[in-house]
Amino acid sequence: MTPQKNVLAVIMGGGRGTRLHPLTAERCKPAVPLAGKYRLVDIPISNCINSDINRIFLLTQFHTASLHRHIQNTFHFDPFGGGFVDILSAEQTEKSLDWYQGTADAVRRNLQHFRNFKHEYVLILSGDQLYRMDFGKILEEHIASGADVSIAAIPFPISKVEGLGLMRVQDNLAISEFVEKPKDPKVIESLAISDKLQAKLSSPTGEKHCLASMGIYVFNRKALADALDNDMKDFGKEVIPALLGKKKLFAHVFEGYWEDIGTVKAFFDANLALAQPLPPFNFFDQSAPIYTQDRYLPPSKINRCTFDYVVFGDGSIIEDSTITHSVLGIRSIVHAGSVLKDVVMMGSDYYESEAQMKENAAAGRPNLGIGPNSSIEHSIIDKNARIGAGVKLSALGKADGTYPHGIIIRDGVLVVPKGVVVPNGFSL
Repeated sequence: MTPQKNVLAVIMGGGRGTRLHPLTAERCKPAVPLAGKYRLVDIPISNCINSDINRIFLLTQFHTASLHRHIQNTFHFDPFGGGFVDILSAEQTEKSLDWYQGTADAVRRNLQHFRNFKHEYVLILSGDQLYRMDFGKILEEHIASGADVSIAAIPFPISKVEGLGLMRVQDNLAISEFVEKPKDPKVIESLAISDKLQAKLSSPTGEKHCLASMGIYVFNRKALADALDNDMKDFGKEVIPALLGKKKLFAHVFEGYWEDIGTVKAFFDANLALAQPLPPFNFFDQSAPIYTQDRYLPPSKINRCTFDYVVFGDGSIIEDSTITHSVLGIRSIVHAGSVLKDVVMMGSDYYESEAQMKENAAAGRPNLGIGPNSSIEHSIIDKNARIGAGVKLSALGKADGTYPHGIIIRDGVLVVPKGVVVPNGFSL
């Protein structure tokens, strides 16, 4: 068997997703829409498929309904390849009656399910990161080095490592120390990689680099069982550091684009970056495509509009509007006279019929999408939102907090949550 065929992939669905709230008010983190037509979970699953790894477990426990629908409608494998994406939600057993207590606890409680499948390696991934990686490379290095555990690590200049978990490595990439989010400049300086490793980077600079953990791990089967034979709850904070000196730990250096989409601001910035002329993440790379649900939507219809750096999802209808540096999701509807700047609009799950729009008019309720003559800036418009005519929304100059009609400003970004109705003429 090839190494890839001897691997089980495990994607961590995350906890309550409080840092991404209100985007996670009705869905789990992996189900959050991304880049106009995808979901966050599409990224790790696509990376697995493109790496010839097709046995994938997804561990979740909060707001899983939309994630279940997406997985069931998207990832279908032929019966001869043995592939699957299996969702494992937290379940009560004779040994435990509570929720997953952390990443390590979630994997520990599902080892019984993994044992039913032949494997020698377990690839553990996060469900809320944007990157493209060939997992075959980390597997090859893992086997060649004789490692028990391999950890994907990304080089960061020492001036930009604040808030990251760093590791000290030897020239052969063996890991000798972990430091969780150090702040002392002297400690950070001491964790810088050697000149020899610095010279091997694809784009070495004059500034020293440290290696930060990406939260991507390859475990030998036995090493994983040994590592989880305890009550530790988290891989990054507890399990991995506890293995130092007991198991062989090696780093795999990854130098591509990688973004941890754990906060509203990170989500907002990562989406808007895709509207740049040369985005840091390339969804147009057909050598390693990102897969998602095929919805059979019509092409978008654009009438008398002015655009500059905009991404459109399928099935959108945009009328006589000015849109700048924005990402609009599937079935986005923007009526005439509207102006959007720095906006992530997730679109809608359905189109409204003429009868439904008549009912809306009779009830004084806006239709799905953005009404005429509205102005929106520096905002996220979640799915199925209804924004009336003449509405003005902007986060600029306003404090984080909850505002009328369910609008929330978080991390300096205005968010209209899923299904919220903003009446005609409202201004914020």
